[in-house]
Amino acid sequence: MAAFGRSLQQDMVSELHGLAAAGDAAGLRALLRRSPSLVNAAAGNGWTALMYGARNGHLEVVQVLLQEGCDRSVINKSSQTALDIAKFWGYKHIANLLANVKGDKKPSFLSNDVKEYENYFGMTLLDRRSDKRTDSKWLSKKQSHPDTVYILFSNLSPLVTLGGGRESSEQPEVKLCRLYHKDVEQCMNQTEECTLIFLGVELQFNVNLTAACHGRVLQEDEEDGLVAWFALSIDSASAEKFKQKHEGCYFLHPPMPALLQLPEKEAGVIAQARSVLAWHNRYRFCPTCGSATKIEEGGYKKTCLKEDCPSLQGVHNTSYPRVDPVVIMQVIHPDGNHCLLGRQKRFPPGMFTCLAGFVEPGETIEDAVRREVEEEAGVKVSHVQYISCQPWPMPSSLMIGCLAFAVSTEIKVDKNEIEDARWFTREQVVEVLIKGNQRSFFVPPNRAIAHQLIKHWIGMNANL
Repeated sequence: MAAFGRSLQQDMVSELHGLAAAGDAAGLRALLRRSPSLVNAAAGNGWTALMYGARNGHLEVVQVLLQEGCDRSVINKSSQTALDIAKFWGYKHIANLLANVKGDKKPSFLSNDVKEYENYFGMTLLDRRSDKRTDSKWLSKKQSHPDTVYILFSNLSPLVTLGGGRESSEQPEVKLCRLYHKDVEQCMNQTEECTLIFLGVELQFNVNLTAACHGRVLQEDEEDGLVAWFALSIDSASAEKFKQKHEGCYFLHPPMPALLQLPEKEAGVIAQARSVLAWHNRYRFCPTCGSATKIEEGGYKKTCLKEDCPSLQGVHNTSYPRVDPVVIMQVIHPDGNHCLLGRQKRFPPGMFTCLAGFVEPGETIEDAVRREVEEEAGVKVSHVQYISCQPWPMPSSLMIGCLAFAVSTEIKVDKNEIEDARWFTREQVVEVLIKGNQRSFFVPPNRAIAHQLIKHWIGMNANL
């Protein structure tokens, strides 16, 4: 009889574990009503029903077992708890349930240790030296110095040239045309509509190299040894004449995706220059009274010429270049194995990317993420984690990259905002991002922060 009893018990445990592994929550509940003492019964390998439910991603099974009093701290013969198993297999919604993460608490799979990323447009060749912007004598002297570098713009497009690829089989590399005072002096003297911006000085390890290119060695008593860079914007007519005199140079247009072809540190210089020049183009007159303005502080301030203008009293943000903060977010499904991507009508066919939107006045980054995701896709978000940012000179945005943890899954697209939004599985994204299979859809190139956010999410899975 004792042997029969043990055999019956083993059969019931086996049935319990089978129901949990198969995701049969109703059958599991019925069995536990008849034999509640089975809830923590373990197999020979130490696995419980809770572990089998966690292993196969059955959220309802895990919920039933926890309601029935299952012990989540039990360890199997591999020293794993059900939580360990859920984390390993990537079932983040179950891991959060087992870790007792509720409401707006931080999801267990979002690490405190966020790697600091340097995104494209965020690296530079220059030290901005904002302290020199108010030194008009220094700036004037540097403008005519033979080592000073000028980069030229027309209609916000930089002048570039094609350099050789690293290998003979590679396509030529797009590079900035580095000009000098002798090259642009005529443009500066003849063109009334030109705008000059001080960008900064070369980082010190580049200084002697620049002098050597001119066949010179810097003397100890020669000024300060700083090689200054300026951006000069000229009108279309002057730009056409300049191109005719400088064979092999052309203005990079349209800006996107052409600007993504530049070397990373040159792209950072362009991001700075283009954003400030765009501000000058858009704000030609005083926003307070409409009068004419003059450019000061190396191009980083506009001062109204009307003596009694209110903008001359106190600090006014209309007098300085503006930066528009934009949140861009990788929205993660409650199960941790899907991400939300959307597309606008103007995108190339098949391209999906992270949702994004402008931060409103008086709004936090976190609230902007939650609002934009719900407005565009109808999905609610709880926890938000900052990852990295990217200057985006189209014309002067700062893309603030975040991960966002969704607490709802139904998508309701606002057609006024975006054309489509979908949940994509981790496997689908891996096919596109890592294996390069773009038959079903594709994501932005790797120099866009959206690409890096998607890649960051893929890298969060310990199995990859």
